Amino acid sequence: MAGELIGDMDVEYASTVADRAIRSMSQQAVPATPSNFTVWFNYAMGASPALRKTIDILIGNKRKFDASVNHELYVTYVGAQSDQSITGDFPEQLRGVIAGAQQFLTTAISDNRTQIEALGEVSSQVRSDSDPRPIIAKLVTELTKSTARASALEANFIASAQELDKIRDSLKAAEQRSNTDALTGLANRRSLEEFFRSAQIAAMETGAPLSILMIDIDHFKKFNDSYGHQVGDQVLRLVAQVLQKSVRDVDLAARYGGEELIAVLPGADLGHCADVAERIRRRISEARLTRRSTGQEIASVTVSIGVAQFRLAEAAEATIERCDRALYQAKRAGRNRTVTENEIDGEIAAA
Repeated sequence: MAGELIGDMDVEYASTVADRAIRSMSQQAVPATPSNFTVWFNYAMGASPALRKTIDILIGNKRKFDASVNHELYVTYVGAQSDQSITGDFPEQLRGVIAGAQQFLTTAISDNRTQIEALGEVSSQVRSDSDPRPIIAKLVTELTKSTARASALEANFIASAQELDKIRDSLKAAEQRSNTDALTGLANRRSLEEFFRSAQIAAMETGAPLSILMIDIDHFKKFNDSYGHQVGDQVLRLVAQVLQKSVRDVDLAARYGGEELIAVLPGADLGHCADVAERIRRRISEARLTRRSTGQEIASVTVSIGVAQFRLAEAAEATIERCDRALYQAKRAGRNRTVTENEIDGEIAAA
C-alpha cells in the first residue's frame, strides 16, 4: 500500500513524508513493521482525515500504541482498503457471465433463423399429391433440434443465474468483512461512520434524540501483561458480547479502537442512553471469565463508560469528543462507573 502511494508521487516528497512517518513512529515507540509504517505514512501524508484524527486523539490522551492498537489502526484504515480489492475481480467475473450468455443467445438466434428457413423449405414441399412421409420426417427433425436448443438455452441461463448468485454471495460476504471487526464481530470504524452519519441526518429531519456511549476496559493492559494477549482478546470479546446483547436491533455496536467500544442509539436521549450504559456496566462487572487452557478464574472485568447526546447540526466528531471526555471523567473518578456529558467538570470541559 505504501509502495503504491510512493509510486504515484514525487520521490523527494515521498521521502519527506516517509521521514515524518518514521519520526512520529519513533516518538510514539511504534515498532517499524511494514504494516505500522503503512499506517503512519498515511498519517504523515494526511491521506485519511479519520486516521489522522484517531491518531491525534490517541496521542492527546497519551495512549500507548501497543500491538492491539497498531493492529486495529491497520485493519480499520489500511486493511479495509485491501478488502476493496477482494471485489476487484467481480466486474471481470460479471463480464465473463454476460459475455457467455450473449454468445450462447446469439448462437441460439442464428440457429433459430436457420430452422425457420428449413421449415419454410418443408412448407414449400407440401403438395396434395406428394408423399407426406419425408416431409413429416423433416419436420420431426427440425422440431427435435428446436427442442434441444431450447433445453440447452434454458440450461445455459440456469448456469448463468447460479454463477450470478455465487458472485452476489461473494460480494455480500466481502462487504460484511469490510464492515466488521474481525476480533469482536462488532461493526468497525467504517461502518460506524456511515451509520452515525445516517443517524445524524435522521435525527435532524425528525427532531428525535440521538445518543452514544463509549466503553473503555479498565486496566486492560493488566490482562495482557498478566495473562497474555489471548486472554486480553477474550476479555475484549466478552465486553463486545455484552454490549451487542444490551442494545436494540436499530442501534449499532462498534469497535472504536484498541479496547474502546462504542454504541450509537437512535431515538435515545441522554438519560435513556445512560440507563443502557449502566446496565452494560453492571453485566460486565458481574461476569466471570476463566482461562480456557487452565480453568483459572481471571480477575473480574470492569469498564468505564461515557455518554453524550448529539446536538443539532454538530459534526459526529464533536459528539464523540464529549463522550470521550465523559469517559475520561469516569476514569478519573475511580473507574467502573458511567458518566454523562452533563457531569463533565470544568477542567475537562475546557480541555
